[in-house]
Amino acid sequence: MAHTRNPEGTDRPRTRSIDVEKARSDTPGCERVVHLNNAGASLPTRAVLEAMIGHLELEALTGGYEAADLEAPRLDRYADAAAELIGASPDEIAFSENATRAWNAVFWALALGQRWQPGDRVVCSRAEYASNYLGFLQARRLLGIEIVVAPTDEAGALDIEGLRASIDDRTRLVALTHVPTHGGLVNPVAEAGVVCRSAGVPYLLDACQSIGQLPVDVEAIGCDALAVPGRKFLRGPRGTGFLYVRRELAEAVEPIGLDYHSADWTAPDRYELRAGARRFEQFETSQAAKLGLGVAIDYLLDLGIDAVAERIDMLATGLRARLGALARVELTDTGHVRSGIVTCRVDGADHAELKTILRSRGFNTSVASAPSALLDMGARGLDTLLRASVHYYNTDDELDRFAEALEGAIRG
Repeated sequence: MAHTRNPEGTDRPRTRSIDVEKARSDTPGCERVVHLNNAGASLPTRAVLEAMIGHLELEALTGGYEAADLEAPRLDRYADAAAELIGASPDEIAFSENATRAWNAVFWALALGQRWQPGDRVVCSRAEYASNYLGFLQARRLLGIEIVVAPTDEAGALDIEGLRASIDDRTRLVALTHVPTHGGLVNPVAEAGVVCRSAGVPYLLDACQSIGQLPVDVEAIGCDALAVPGRKFLRGPRGTGFLYVRRELAEAVEPIGLDYHSADWTAPDRYELRAGARRFEQFETSQAAKLGLGVAIDYLLDLGIDAVAERIDMLATGLRARLGALARVELTDTGHVRSGIVTCRVDGADHAELKTILRSRGFNTSVASAPSALLDMGARGLDTLLRASVHYYNTDDELDRFAEALEGAIRG
């Protein structure tokens, strides 16, 4: 069988094509809107919607705990599905209500568990998201750590040799973002993993914008932990996500804020942590949302992540060509490899106003603002950007109509 190469450099079978019409018929929202805000929250499938509503109805008829007992195998499916998607083991997967909580759970378990001291260092990239960088700043204020921002290369991606030079014997963590919120850049995270393994430094990856649109294999990347939201390219419900923690790291750290789900109270003065990544979970969460996340990941697995990635790349390339042909529009995506997030600056326009106009005409987009990615946008002199993010259920016709609508909105 012929093979293609994925972004991490591993061999994968040649992909099958996606039945776009079926995907659209499975997505009720496609009948109402051209959704180009998939980096914010994708349109869920009817199967996700029905699974969640069905479980809520079951809770109403039988009771919340009783419904969870009845649906236990389906509720636990998210871990098996997530593990299959990223090349992990189910015991290395923990449910989380959002990616920020997942990211913080690992970050603070390391910071407090390793007892970081003044002068200890965290290395990150210029493309970091605000929530992550706020964690660095809080650790600097509370613990006295130093934040080191690794340099970028000529294309705006993480410079691997610069990362290597940024790590020294004081480095306690490398925390990187795979795909930033404010552009199409795809950072070379597998190459970074080689550097981290060589240096013996834990490696935490923000995969918020990559899982569901790019093939991600944690073994190929070499990360020790990875945080994922459900609502973005996975097409799951809001208030869901998952955390991957490599088994060796999970057994070596203690999460902050335990409950009776993450640990057992074994004696009046003792407790034992739950094995594996599940020690990062807590008992109370939306069971309907957890069920919906598993259904969403299974839908993606049925399609095949390689097929999804190929279609997203094709659509994003086409969208960049369409927008690049418009007067007053400057494309702002960086990097050698690019994702399905397409950003641009419209000369003389208020991007928030453009978003509102486009929404009123049936096109969902979003605005990336400097406070969400202050290091990179600040360095590039960018205040706000119009962001359009495609998914496999989008069509060429939608992109044509979007470009026309944007041109009309710009002209006023």
